[in-house]
Amino acid sequence: MILPKKQLSINESYFGFGAFLLEKLTEPLSVEDLWEYYKDSYTNKKYPVKFSFDQFVIALDYLYIIGAIKINERGLLCYEAA
Repeated sequence: MILPKKQLSINESYFGFGAFLLEKLTEPLSVEDLWEYYKDSYTNKKYPVKFSFDQFVIALDYLYIIGAIKINERGLLCYEAA
C-alpha cells in the first residue's frame, strides 16, 4: 500500500497521500491542522480517497522515515527541504 501498482492508484497509496500532505506543509502545521486540512479536502472532493486517522499517521511516519518532514522546536510538522 505504500507504492502504487496495477490494482492500487497513486491516490490510494501512502506515496501519493504523502505527496498530497507535503503540498500543504509550505509552513509549519500541527498534526491536528494537517488532519483537518485532509478531512476538508476529502469532504470537498479535492482528494478522492478516504483515509482513517491511523492511515494518516502511517503516512506521516513514512514521510518522517524518508526524511521528507521533521518536527520543529515548537512541535509542528515542517517540510524538511524548506
